[in-house]
Amino acid sequence: MVKQTAGRDALHDFAPKFAELNDDVLFGEVWSREGQLPLKLRSIVTITALISKGITDSSLTYHLTTAKQNGVTKTEMAEILTHLAFYAGWPNAWAAFRQAKEVYADGGADANGGLFGLGEPNTAYAQYFTGESFLNPLTDPTKTVFLANVTFSPACRNNWHIHHAKSGGGQLLLCTDGLGWYQEAGKSVQALHPGDVVTIPAGVKHWHGAQKDCWFSHIAVECPGEETSNEWCEPVTNAEYAALDADCAQNP
Repeated sequence: MVKQTAGRDALHDFAPKFAELNDDVLFGEVWSREGQLPLKLRSIVTITALISKGITDSSLTYHLTTAKQNGVTKTEMAEILTHLAFYAGWPNAWAAFRQAKEVYADGGADANGGLFGLGEPNTAYAQYFTGESFLNPLTDPTKTVFLANVTFSPACRNNWHIHHAKSGGGQLLLCTDGLGWYQEAGKSVQALHPGDVVTIPAGVKHWHGAQKDCWFSHIAVECPGEETSNEWCEPVTNAEYAALDADCAQNP
C-alpha cells in the first residue's frame, strides 16, 4: 500500500499528533494489514461506515476513489449503495450515488492505464488477444530489461502462451490498476489486484487478462535469459472465461 501523507500535508503544523496517528497508525498499521483483511473489503467497510453516519463530503469521495483502485467495480459499488439505502437511509444513499457516479464515470480508454499510462492500441499482438488491449513501452529493450505497461479492457485476455528459455527467462507481472485474472495450465485461476506480483517461470503455460467488469493494467517485465522465445497457443474460450467467478469463489 502507498504510504499515506494526507494527515501531515493538511495538519502537520496545527495538529501534528493527529497527523501522525492518521498517517502512521490508521493507514500505516490498520489499512496495511492486508493479510487479515484485503484492501477491497477494507474499502467497502469504510464506505459503509461513512455513509451510515451521513458523511458525504470529500472524505467519501476519497474512499470511493480508493475503493475503485482497490478493485471494487462499478457494478459492485451500485449494488453496495443500493443495499445500504435500506440500512443507512435513502437520502444518504442518494448523496453517495452522486459522488460514486463521478468517481466511476466512464471516461473511455483514455481514463485507464493506471499510473504508467495507457499507451497505444496493441495492434502488433492483437491476434493473440480476445478483446482490446493497449501497450505502453517503458524501457528500451536494446539498452536494459524490457518493461511495458499492458492495459486490458473489461473481459480482455491474452491467449494461453509459454515463455521459453534455455536458461533463465520467464516473466514478472506487477499489477498496478483494476482487477485481473492469472491462470496456469492445470491450476485454479488467481484474482489479481493492484500491488500483486506474479512470477511466471519459463516453460509454464498460462494466460492473464482483465475481469469482466473492470479495466486492468500490469507492468510486464521480461526476465533475462538465454535463447528466449514466446509460444502463443489457443485462446481462452468464452465458456472458460465465464466460469472464472465460480472457480475463484471455490478456490480463493
